[in-house]
Amino acid sequence: MTIRVLVADDQDLVRTGLAMILDAQPGIEVVGQAADGLEAVQFARRLRPDVCLFDVRMPGLDGIGATRELAGPGVDDPLAIVVITTFDLDEYVYGALKAGARGFLLKDAGPDLLVQAIHAAANGDALIAPKITARLLAAFSEPPTGRVPVQPVDPLTTREEQVLTAAATGRTNAEIATELHISLSTVKTHLTSVMGKVGARNRVEIAMWAYETGRIKL
Repeated sequence: MTIRVLVADDQDLVRTGLAMILDAQPGIEVVGQAADGLEAVQFARRLRPDVCLFDVRMPGLDGIGATRELAGPGVDDPLAIVVITTFDLDEYVYGALKAGARGFLLKDAGPDLLVQAIHAAANGDALIAPKITARLLAAFSEPPTGRVPVQPVDPLTTREEQVLTAAATGRTNAEIATELHISLSTVKTHLTSVMGKVGARNRVEIAMWAYETGRIKL
């Protein structure tokens, strides 16, 4: 199955370069390119790509705003979005993930990590640039004063806790299945159940919740 990708970046050379890298990969096809956030949203709604790759800083509507339009709260059929930027700033990362992004990369990450992030997003997994993951999750582990983390509507089962912990520490569905000796479909079922119980829309939000509730310590 070919992964259809939409690339959005306001810099022509960067956008073209990203598209060339992805088009050169087996099983990936760039189906559209956009030069700003508004155009990206229009293209995404028309083309319904498997994954969108959005730059943070774009005119008209930035990558975080475009992500929110396509994958944010209230979106019935959210798209898989990976946000990429030159700027290693906490507010960009946090904003992108809260808006519904399934991944966050820096532009110096290299082709291999870029391709991994596209595959992860297409498979319902998530990939965040390694150099910012620890700092980001450290921030999630300390909720703002006075805010009580959301509690599950029903208690998580022992197996759901195991799957949650594995997902929150970066394991893919396939890795979780191998480690816990369960099928891939069972992993997906448990993740879906956890998302329903804690009000999360994707595995990135599951990871946030796991750190916010102290289930995982750095």
